[in-house]
Amino acid sequence: MSENLTQQFGPQAPSADAWLVAIVENSDDAIISKTLGGIITSWNRGAERLFGFTAAEMIGQPITILIPDERLHEETTIIGRIRRGERVDHYETVRRRKDGSLVDVSLTVSPIRNQDGSIIGASKIARDISERKREHERQTLLLREMNHRIKNLFAITNALITMSQRSATSAQDLADNLRKRIVSLARAHDLTLPDLSGDVAARSSTTLFSLFDAVLAVHREDDRQRIQIHGSDAPVGGSALTSLALLLHEFATNAIKYGALSLPEGQIRIDLATDGELSLIWTETGGPAVTAPGPSSGFGSQLERVTVEGSLNGSITREWRPEGLRIHLRVPIENLTR
Repeated sequence: MSENLTQQFGPQAPSADAWLVAIVENSDDAIISKTLGGIITSWNRGAERLFGFTAAEMIGQPITILIPDERLHEETTIIGRIRRGERVDHYETVRRRKDGSLVDVSLTVSPIRNQDGSIIGASKIARDISERKREHERQTLLLREMNHRIKNLFAITNALITMSQRSATSAQDLADNLRKRIVSLARAHDLTLPDLSGDVAARSSTTLFSLFDAVLAVHREDDRQRIQIHGSDAPVGGSALTSLALLLHEFATNAIKYGALSLPEGQIRIDLATDGELSLIWTETGGPAVTAPGPSSGFGSQLERVTVEGSLNGSITREWRPEGLRIHLRVPIENLTR
């Protein structure tokens, strides 16, 4: 290899070792070497960037400094494979930074041999895969949301047919009524979709009352006021508009499937107060008897937590009263237009 370098770059060509040192030092990945006893012997700049420790801090220290306590067994397994001359390829795990935070990494570990061929240590390449993990989690969440929405749409459509049938006087009347409800459902569904244009200036805005009217219109019946709204109005826009629309759509869907809107006599009262914070009280009556469910980890519950606590920075409580569910949503008023 040295002869080839000399032929290409002349007598001033760097040695093969110098080339390798430059490659290691300038790699974006953390490249570390260690003894079979787990003591660090080299630490490149990529390792400094990824883990936060300097080479001076880490050379001579045990590699276990980087390993969370619950994953220490991994080092024993890896060293065992290295001693047998095996290579560990793209092992995904978690390691600890200097500041105590955890980082998702992909590890490749190879044996280091001396001139006699004996294994004397290991070289380790650690690649930060945190963003890839987050992207995978976002994709999974979106797929679960899509599946959740589709299931809910079937349930809602079935309920709309029943609602329209109760008030229809003819086949044409049924078709017209159902068509109007489906149009309203499509409008509500559009409000619950995130803005994919990326144009912040073009984000929609409206008021709470208008938002409720758009989302809940599909669930009203012409001859009965099953959903009543009381209280004060306030502007809502930006990402809060989508978040609130999504929550209201979820509340109404659950009321259709399990609550007040699943029975003809059921009613919903919504009380709004906007003094310092949005206080939204959703009260169901006239539906089937309700009891508090067990701890829920379903997608609807997960989506609600992400929306309320994450997007809106608010809180939500439920009371499972014998006469019907009562939901209390609180959101800082300044977050309604963000």
